[in-house]
Amino acid sequence: MNLLALFIIGILVLLLVIIALSAIRVVQQYERGVIFVLGRLIGAKGPGLFMVPPFISRMSKVDLRIVTLTVPPQEVITRDNVTIRVTAVIYFYVVDPIAAVVKVMNFNQATTQIGQTTLRNVLGQSELDELLAERKKINRDLQAIIDEQTEQWGVKVTAVEIKDVELPATMQRAMAKQAEAEREKRAKVIHAQGELLASTQLAQAAEVIGSQPAALQLRYLQTLTEIAVEKNSTIVFPLPIDLIEPMIQMMRRQSTSVPVQEPLKGARLQEPSLAR
Repeated sequence: MNLLALFIIGILVLLLVIIALSAIRVVQQYERGVIFVLGRLIGAKGPGLFMVPPFISRMSKVDLRIVTLTVPPQEVITRDNVTIRVTAVIYFYVVDPIAAVVKVMNFNQATTQIGQTTLRNVLGQSELDELLAERKKINRDLQAIIDEQTEQWGVKVTAVEIKDVELPATMQRAMAKQAEAEREKRAKVIHAQGELLASTQLAQAAEVIGSQPAALQLRYLQTLTEIAVEKNSTIVFPLPIDLIEPMIQMMRRQSTSVPVQEPLKGARLQEPSLAR
């Protein structure tokens, strides 16, 4: 009789332990547990250790960390009729775990679908140049529209980023030609500005050299020196008259200072006699 009583007591204790263990729930710091008892919502609990009614309770864990969701590549036709493939990334997290469990079956899949449709709608209303130049504005518009849709699910969208834009090959070549033409235009403008500045500086230099004849002669000699160093050949240059003008004036003065001999009075020149 005592052995039977001990056996029954052991079975009861084991059942109590099993019941107690089945009632224990553990939720991490970044999670919340949404509790249902007999199909009825009780609430969200956590984090840590807590008890729920055993066998009749069901708990759904919801992760509260930020989720990075990649939107699959989407074929989009822009407003200017250019077909592109766009890939985007959505960053979101759950702010209301009860709404994320009760109001939507799978909030991850639902967020992905709303992201795809919103991406096609917004980019379809934009031109290609706007998409490439004002990507931050488009990202803000996408974030606002998607967040408005997911707010009722207890999901907060923090950011939407357009990850990649694939252009057709013909459009890439056209854009490359346009960029090359723009670079050539800037190069010509810079070259013209340089020519204008150089001509202005040359005009000022010519004015200074023209006012000082000695400066012109020094510049001429400097040019001859530079050419003689760079080129190993014989170069004939006309000699500027300014360099030899002092010598010419000196020779003229010397020629005017020499006296001219005149014949003496009464002297007759001997003329050759003609034969008769």
